[in-house]
Amino acid sequence: MPNIKSAKKRVLVTAKKTARNKAIKSEVKTEIKKFLAVVESGDKAAAKAQFPTTCSTIDCAVSKGVLKKNTAANKKSGLAKKLNAMA
Repeated sequence: MPNIKSAKKRVLVTAKKTARNKAIKSEVKTEIKKFLAVVESGDKAAAKAQFPTTCSTIDCAVSKGVLKKNTAANKKSGLAKKLNAMA
């Protein structure tokens, strides 16, 4: 544990930010897993309904600074390919 007051504060702030980022990343992964499960089931209507929700969650992570813009675009592109391949 640090002795200097500002260093102590940095430890606390970093812990709080790490927890927030971890929660957001976890939410993104969960949404992607839900979408992929729907795609695996073969229900195209349900997949089309789930896709915007998943993309919205990914965009939210970008706005919070957890994911980079290109990473999010890559993830959304891959999910869209899976959705379109169902036809």
